[in-house]
Amino acid sequence: MRTIAGTKGGAGRAGAPRRHARAPALVAGLLLLTACTPQSQDQIARNAARSALTPVVMEQFPGVPVEPTLNCLIDNASAQQIRTLAADALLGPNENTLQITRDIASKPETLRCLATTGLPALLR
Repeated sequence: MRTIAGTKGGAGRAGAPRRHARAPALVAGLLLLTACTPQSQDQIARNAARSALTPVVMEQFPGVPVEPTLNCLIDNASAQQIRTLAADALLGPNENTLQITRDIASKPETLRCLATTGLPALLR
C-alpha cells in the first residue's frame, strides 16, 4: 500500500515524539469543541477533516480537482468518519486516513457526486 510521503506504514516508536508534541493542540481542540454549539462543532470537525483529506487527495488522486473532490468526500462521510479524520488532522495523515478516504470515495453517492461536480471541473 502507498503511504503519505513522510509517514511510516506501521505504528512504531518513530511517530511517538511527534504525537506527544501535538497532544496540547489535541486537548485545546477538544476543549474548543465542547464549548461550541452543535453546528459549530460540526463545522470545526468538517474543516479539520478537510485538512486531513487534502494531502491524501493530492497524492492518491493526482490530476483530479481538489476542491470538488474534497467537497464530495466530506459531504458523503459519516459522522464517525468526520470525527476520525478530524483527529487525523491533528496527528497527521496515516494508513487509517487513507482507508477512510478510500471507503468514502467508493460509496455510490460519492461516485455520483464526483461524476457531477468533479468531472466537469476536470474538463474545464
